[in-house]
Amino acid sequence: MLNEVKSASGGKEANQTTGAMEAPKKSKLWLWIVLLLIVAAVAVAFVLRDKKTADKDTTETTKSENSTTSKETAKWKEGGVAIAGKYADAEVVDLGNGNYRIYYSAEPETPNFNGQIYTATSTDGVTWTAGVEIKQGATFPDVVKLPDNRWRMYYQQNQVIKSAISADGLSFTDEPGTRIDKTETGFTIDNMAASSTALLSDGTFLMVYRGLINVLYSTTEKLPNQTTQLFFYATSTDGLTWQKKGLALDSRNETLLGFSDGAELVQWDDDKIRLYFWSYKGVYHTTYENGLFVSTPTFDFTNSTNPNVAFSENPPGDPTLMKINNIWYMYYGQHTKGIYYATLQ
Repeated sequence: MLNEVKSASGGKEANQTTGAMEAPKKSKLWLWIVLLLIVAAVAVAFVLRDKKTADKDTTETTKSENSTTSKETAKWKEGGVAIAGKYADAEVVDLGNGNYRIYYSAEPETPNFNGQIYTATSTDGVTWTAGVEIKQGATFPDVVKLPDNRWRMYYQQNQVIKSAISADGLSFTDEPGTRIDKTETGFTIDNMAASSTALLSDGTFLMVYRGLINVLYSTTEKLPNQTTQLFFYATSTDGLTWQKKGLALDSRNETLLGFSDGAELVQWDDDKIRLYFWSYKGVYHTTYENGLFVSTPTFDFTNSTNPNVAFSENPPGDPTLMKINNIWYMYYGQHTKGIYYATLQ
């Protein structure tokens, strides 16, 4: 028994000795495992932090971009109707002494349509007098004040641009000849229309006009129009004989999708000449500098409330701008509804 006890006791001591020798090995192993887990946790933390930062940056960038876009479009605030009815193609001129005159066309949907042009006046840009008819057989009135204080109206007739002269801006007499015909180097033009004319500081007349081509712009989207509309421009020393300069704005791109219309030249607050116009998504502008137009248009305004609609049923058309009582007004057509306005905030 003593031997067994001793033997057993000796065996127990041997096992304890072996366990004592293996304990440091197991401790080291667990230490390495713990260290590896810590390293892995730190690595995961860094990855998650970087992802969170990246997501935050992306979100902030998206918010910033959306904010920029929203700010750009929110600059113009819709104001309501200026001229109610089936009218469009507005043109506003400054008469001086706080008075303003608007010219506009009847739309083809008007009963007994015959290319009527009307005019009205205002002192605040919001309330206009009752319109009076001043001309027939014309569309797209484009009126400029001459150095001798007379008024010249350019208009479309028989697919070309002609002109008429007036001493008071009310009674116009047609001038002989054609101002802008359908010839344009490198293009087959169906008709010329929708001009805008400005008298520059050096005495030169600048005109931008729309040329229509009976060719569908090729894109993946189904377009409302089956034609392509481009802007051309010309200059003149007397407002009667014009030298064509070629393309002012090429709409054959994925921004404008072959459609630009309703040219409007305006001298902005920085004294630069801007060209406003409309396309499928709303109103844009470019700048005229050193005899050329900046090719990339800037988006300005839309009255569409659904950003998911590619082609609004009634986008703001044919913009005309005037600064009235230190506020910029933009007048635009709403098909068969009338001429509306927005103000720059």
